[in-house]
Amino acid sequence: MNGTQHLFIPGPTNVPEPVRQSMNIPMEDMRAPDFPDFVQRLLCDLKKAFRMEGGRVFVFPSSGTGAWESAIQNTLNIGDKVLMSRFGQFSLLWVDMAERLGLNVDMSEVEWGKGVPVEDYKAKLAADTKHEIRAVFCTQNETATGVTSDIAAVRAALDEVGHPAMLFVDGVSSIASIEFEMEKWGVDLAVSGSQKGFMLPAGLGILGVSDKALEANKAVDNAGMGRCYFSFEDMIKLNDTGYFPYTPATQLLRGLRCSLDMLLGAGMQTVWERHNRLAEGVRRAVAAWDGCELVSRGPEWASDTVSAIYTPEGVDARDVIWGAYYKYQTSLGTGLNKLMGKAFRIGHLGSLNPVMLCGAISAAEMALIDAGAKIEAGSGVAAAQEHYRATTPTGM
Repeated sequence: MNGTQHLFIPGPTNVPEPVRQSMNIPMEDMRAPDFPDFVQRLLCDLKKAFRMEGGRVFVFPSSGTGAWESAIQNTLNIGDKVLMSRFGQFSLLWVDMAERLGLNVDMSEVEWGKGVPVEDYKAKLAADTKHEIRAVFCTQNETATGVTSDIAAVRAALDEVGHPAMLFVDGVSSIASIEFEMEKWGVDLAVSGSQKGFMLPAGLGILGVSDKALEANKAVDNAGMGRCYFSFEDMIKLNDTGYFPYTPATQLLRGLRCSLDMLLGAGMQTVWERHNRLAEGVRRAVAAWDGCELVSRGPEWASDTVSAIYTPEGVDARDVIWGAYYKYQTSLGTGLNKLMGKAFRIGHLGSLNPVMLCGAISAAEMALIDAGAKIEAGSGVAAAQEHYRATTPTGM
């Protein structure tokens, strides 16, 4: 009776109606003789979304965190030295996982609002003449702070100093939304999840693995970390027959088939451009709100999938989130860790259009004013409208 509860968190994202309908089917036999044809076509098309020709893509019934763990366990040994950086809640959690799995982490602390410190990485790689660093980890899109890092620049740094380390990328909130070129950038392991740009419910951890990483998996063999559920070896053996080593999430796989058809039908370049256009409207709105600013410390860091927004001095971001939810039926993302109470987030990835985002901006604007922000009602919405009117192509 009161309309729709609006979702503008940076994941799970809105599920398009065709994707939802594709999952609304009876349970099926995951050992049926025609199931392998479906699975093998699906895995092949996933490689197109990751922009890779060689290697493999594994799909685990897990969150992206499971794919993180699989990437580490299958290619590295306990005690291996790895290069990592920490600049937000999710890069922080990745470091925590690496340490708990027994890796020797050389970690760079970075101001929250910036991203992967390419020059720092380059200096450490150049100094590592014995090539003790086995892997370089990069969070492409830090969902907590709305920051995107330059993965191509990290690859260039590796190449410039001639370092053979593998390149790991957390692309959970970037792949299928913003530019990602696994093959072109020489990424060896790329982690994603179903609930972000792939426009599905949570439940699938998706992992792109290069030929180099597959060779690393063979090299560690049984001498590497213990693994079972997330084993590459088990997945390869069964995926080659079109099946999985355990019960797959068949309905999510059917939804993934539909979402891939939508993404590849539009073209990944078009998908990336749409996200940039939508994100810029949100950034224009934030710029129009007196006292508000992006957590990202410059336009070169600003994410096209989520904007983390500092509230004005004296305004608790939790009050903004509460008001948006209970008064205006709109879910905004909370500030995580050190940003709790200081910032809120607007997710702008997946299945979205300008009118939907104008609604999110309007709800955030009203909630900000209710929480005590001295901003002009309509200022952010107007700024976004002007941008969308000038940039949105017909039929998009």
